[in-house]
Order: sequence, then C-alpha cells, then structure tokens
Amino acid sequence: MKRKRRKLRKKRIRNCIIGFILLIGVIFGGVSYFQYTHSNSYLLKELGYQKDEIEVILKQDPKEIDAVLKKEYQENMVSLLQEQYFILDNLDRYLSYSKKNPDKSMKDVVTLVNVNRDKEFYENSKKTDTSKKELMLVNKYYALGKEYQPTDIVPISNQYCYGENEIKEEVFDAFLEMWNAAKEEDLTLIITSSYRDYETQEILWNRYKDQQGQEWADSISARAGSSEHQTGYTLDIVTYNSVLNDFENTDEFKWLQKHAHEYGFIMRYPKGKEDITGYDYESWHYRYVGRDVATKIHELGITFDEYYAYYIENK
Repeated sequence: MKRKRRKLRKKRIRNCIIGFILLIGVIFGGVSYFQYTHSNSYLLKELGYQKDEIEVILKQDPKEIDAVLKKEYQENMVSLLQEQYFILDNLDRYLSYSKKNPDKSMKDVVTLVNVNRDKEFYENSKKTDTSKKELMLVNKYYALGKEYQPTDIVPISNQYCYGENEIKEEVFDAFLEMWNAAKEEDLTLIITSSYRDYETQEILWNRYKDQQGQEWADSISARAGSSEHQTGYTLDIVTYNSVLNDFENTDEFKWLQKHAHEYGFIMRYPKGKEDITGYDYESWHYRYVGRDVATKIHELGITFDEYYAYYIENK
C-alpha cells in the first residue's frame, strides 16, 4: 500500500515537472514567436522583400532600415541603399525621380537628385551660405544677393592676365604658385576673367539672352547672383594664342588636368558632367576650393556640386 502511494506521488511529481517544462516551453515559444513577428527581418519579409534583399537592408544604418519599413515594397530600394552617395533625407525624391525617369540608373538618380536636378533651374533658389568661404556653393540653385562682395580683393598684374582683373588675395597667391610651377615647364597660364560683381554679370547674361535667347544664355552663363565669378574664388584661364573654346587643345590645359588640384583649383564644369553642373563643358573655368578638397574631388572624379551635396550639406 505504502509502495503504491510512493509510486503515485512520484508519478504526480513527474507529471508536474513535465507540465511545468511544457508550460515554460510554450511561454518561451510564444515570446520567441512574438519577437520574430516583430523583428525587422519578418517585417521586411511581410513587405515583400526577398531573403537576399533583406540581408542587404539589415546591414544598413538603423535610421535607413526604419525608413524602408515605413514604405511599401520598392523594387529599387536595395540598389538605392547601396549607392555610394545615398543620402537618407533624399529617399522620397530618389523614388519619385526614378519613377519619372525609368531609363536612369540608380547611380544617376542618386547623383542628379543630390544636386537638385529633379527641380527646375532657379526654382526657389536657396541663399548661398557664404560662411563656407572657398567652399560656398553658387549655381542655379544657390544664389548670392546683389549686395554680396568678397573681401580682400586685389588687382592682378598684366603679367598674368588680359585686361583689368582682380581676385581674392588667397586665390591670387595660389594662382601665382601654380603659374610659377607651369612656367618651369615652359608653359604660360593667363587669366582672362576673374571677379565679376552682380551688375556686371547681369549685363553679360542679358547680352547672351539678346543674342540667342534665354535657354542658350542659361546653358553658357549664369544669371546675376548665380555666377561663381561673384564669389571671388573663380578664374577663367587660357594661354597665348588660344581662346576659351580651344584651350583644351593646349599643353597648358593638359598640365592643369594633372596639377591644378595640387594648388587648390578644380575645373568646375567638366566634359560629360553637363547634366550635373547645369552648364556646358568649360575647359577654362577653374574654381579655388583649397588643396585638400581639390585633391579629394580630383581623386573621386566628381564635380563640386556632388562634393558639396554629400560631404558638406549632408555632414
């Protein structure tokens, strides 16, 4: 009798233990299931992303993952996130621009949106941040006021330029260093245009407009307030027996292509980048941005518009 009772007691204890273990399993299983159904991986799968896409998305910054989760499935999302110059704040604009321009690659979409090419030229132009000094951006989206005049402007000797010219002192000092280096190789750099104030640029642009219309004027010149020449950081450079349009055929141009960045200058409107800069190719137009930035732009093979959008404005 006692033996039976002991067996019964042991059986009850064993059943209680088994029941407790099963209960714990159910609880933990429920918790695990709850956690899984609320995980980013599960939520992305529910949106329609495939395993390989999910793996890429989950490697992104948490803010980028959250942004993806707030949207419906996007076929181009993974490609966008992997672009070198992707900017999260521009995500909606990328998606919108891509839908309107299905022929554009994701690289082109990111590049063009970053430099505001999804907007019309001169549409609601922002005021240029002049506190950036040599890194200020002036183009068809960022403008200087009529009142802006750079400081430390100095005249340029006729030894180095055609006609009367003046430029910021630090730019002239950098140019002189570059001029001397080129001269050591029997090459001569000549400034044909430098600082222009608002009024001068207005006269110039209106002249182009009167010649062949507004569209043509906008392709080769900036409207007043949107010209880099007003910053005091820009020089148009040629050499003897050359004019602007054939400067690229000279040895001086070839030398600048290799060495301008070493003195803080970049060719501002490169060939093949017209969609990005909004201007026709100008082999003669050089902008001073300082040695470090000029070298980085040279190494990356990008325009100043792209550099500003990603490394300055997005900082």
